[in-house]
Amino acid sequence: MTTHHDPLVHLHTDRTHPPADEDGGPPSGAPSARRRSRRPGFGRLWRGRPEDPRRVRPAFLGLLLATAVLYLYNLSASGYANSFYSAAVQAGSQSWKAFFFGSLDAGNAITVDKPPAALWPMALAVRIFGLSSWSVLVPEVLMGVATVAVVYAAVRRRFSPAAGLIAGAVLALTPVAALMFRFNNPDALLALLMSVACYLVVRALEDGRTKWLVWAGAAIGFAFLAKTLQAFLILPALALVYGVCAPVRLRKRLGQLALATAAIVVSGGWWVAVVELWPASSRPYIGGSQHNSFLELTFGYNGLGRLNGEETGSVGGGGGPGGGSGGQWGETGWDRMFNSEIGGQISWLLPAALILLVAGLVATRRAGRTDTVRASFLVWGGSLLMTAAVFSYMAGIFHQYYTVALAPYLAAVVGMGAATLWERRERIWASLALAAAVTASAAWGYVLLDRTPDYLPWLKVPVLVGGLVAALGLVFAGRLGRRTALAAAGLGLVASLAAPTAYTLSTLREGHSGSIVTAGPSGASMRGGGPGGGGRGGGFPGGGNAPGQGQGQNQGQGGPGGFPGGGTAPGAGGTGRNGQTPNGQTPNGQNRQNGGPAGGPSGEGGRMGAGGGGMGGLLNGAEVGDEAKKLLEADADAYTWVAASVGSQNAASYQLGTGDPVMAIGGFNGTDPSPTLAQFKKYVADGRIHYFIGGGAGGGMGGDSGTASRITSWVEAHFKEVAVGSATFYDLTSPTA
Repeated sequence: MTTHHDPLVHLHTDRTHPPADEDGGPPSGAPSARRRSRRPGFGRLWRGRPEDPRRVRPAFLGLLLATAVLYLYNLSASGYANSFYSAAVQAGSQSWKAFFFGSLDAGNAITVDKPPAALWPMALAVRIFGLSSWSVLVPEVLMGVATVAVVYAAVRRRFSPAAGLIAGAVLALTPVAALMFRFNNPDALLALLMSVACYLVVRALEDGRTKWLVWAGAAIGFAFLAKTLQAFLILPALALVYGVCAPVRLRKRLGQLALATAAIVVSGGWWVAVVELWPASSRPYIGGSQHNSFLELTFGYNGLGRLNGEETGSVGGGGGPGGGSGGQWGETGWDRMFNSEIGGQISWLLPAALILLVAGLVATRRAGRTDTVRASFLVWGGSLLMTAAVFSYMAGIFHQYYTVALAPYLAAVVGMGAATLWERRERIWASLALAAAVTASAAWGYVLLDRTPDYLPWLKVPVLVGGLVAALGLVFAGRLGRRTALAAAGLGLVASLAAPTAYTLSTLREGHSGSIVTAGPSGASMRGGGPGGGGRGGGFPGGGNAPGQGQGQNQGQGGPGGFPGGGTAPGAGGTGRNGQTPNGQTPNGQNRQNGGPAGGPSGEGGRMGAGGGGMGGLLNGAEVGDEAKKLLEADADAYTWVAASVGSQNAASYQLGTGDPVMAIGGFNGTDPSPTLAQFKKYVADGRIHYFIGGGAGGGMGGDSGTASRITSWVEAHFKEVAVGSATFYDLTSPTA
């Protein structure tokens, strides 16, 4: 067989970078020699490895720069994005106690329903630069760029520079990645730390050094502080691969895995221990729990409840499993990642990734136990399959944007698989597998584009035809001249990436706000509140309408399926279609109410999403009017909270609009039993709350909403009503006769 030495596609095999021996000794020669020969300073940064072609490092830096520019484009259009987390970021920038606990307000009434690690970078940025859309969202963009760099570095270590560049480009151009690395949910930090963990395990598999595995455990533990148990989804795959493939004796492998487990416990458990040991009377209530316990939150609402659907206090109820036949969070099953709700977010190259994963394992089937090329496929491919399997069958709360967790694994597998098959392209099975991957990408891209027939209708045919032509050329790549083979490969890459790139560009052009957002153009997803949501169906999870929403009509105060304390959710009432209020909208689709809540910086309202509200609009606020802002800011320093409102979205919006703490009664959904009516009465008697904002709600359907209802009824019966535009306030310092 002829060996090809294209400088950008040459694989680095174990001959150039050998693993450690069975006793765990360091690999021989090359790595330390390379370290000694590298140039210091800027020259080393620009030049990269001495053995690399000169264009490799500039190409990598260009990839990072392009990703940064792409993700920074139109960033401020999202305003404060998810105001729930932005309010907690603002609170953390004002109070170190709120920073540590992840409180929704600087008065420390209640926390968000996640650990606070994902809030910390944003809160620090706001402390330094002040509160703005950019100070909240730029840290997320930097996490996206860092994730691309980590995936490139991990793939580049065992494969070619081209493999790393392909993996980085696939990640950057995945629509859901472009969405979530520009949004302030915890998923951006989670994806970064999961990528770091996989990279460190690959490093550990090279030479069997304990430190790499321990650092991987630390990364997973810190990821737990971003999104709790989701960080552990890939643990079985990583532990199994290291336990079998590490180049040290079995006893040492087991000891190293024990140390890595300890690192997970320490890095993720220190904060949990402090919170659990802190007296409940002097810390904020743990949002999302029903008994003020972070452990309950972890293993209930954010843990097993996500798998079996039994989530007390959940949006939509928590009344039981979603079920495989189409529950409230969509249908479960093996094809969930490909269906009309999820497919356009992540699945563009998923068929190709599965083909390339199998082909990569076939190519390395005769390698030794410690072969690091095969181990890399197992690490990234195992993480992909494990996460996809859990997502496919979880019956609890599941949003489309969760699939960003798959993006780094998918991108790495595509880069590694493409490089492996290209290196072996003279073998007929390898060229056929490479052609099959391109064909699958083009055909599936055609199907996904056809689901949004009004968006770039001309693109699907060139994608399909280009992919088929490229696949035909790749079948004969081992027999063609180098330039012709490279042309076929280049055409295949363009055809595979054209469709997801189009969806990514559509995502970048639109602002996204609210609690449930989706990537892509209108109609790309059947539920959700970003531009991809609300196009077809666009309503409540499962395709129906939200309680109290009806067919675009308000069912009245306290009507069927109503919200805590009666009233309707922001954006759910009135006579407008798709849950939009009738008070008029800005050209950008923003709700404008004189007294309504704010969704963006500098008085901008939150975007309801192209095509209409859906759950994203339902869980978002609108705009704080000048009259309401003036009312709340009067004597604000005399109160711990300038106002209180049922549910986080109303409270967060007013807090972002005024810069002063607003208490979210019942937390995110308005269903948490905090504060109790007795506690609320004491706050009022002590003069700590100025106003109560009527008609507020989170997403809060189901769960124990009795506390919020009792507080609302007590306020309405005992305090004077103040009308501010279309909103109703109650002055808690002015009781009625």
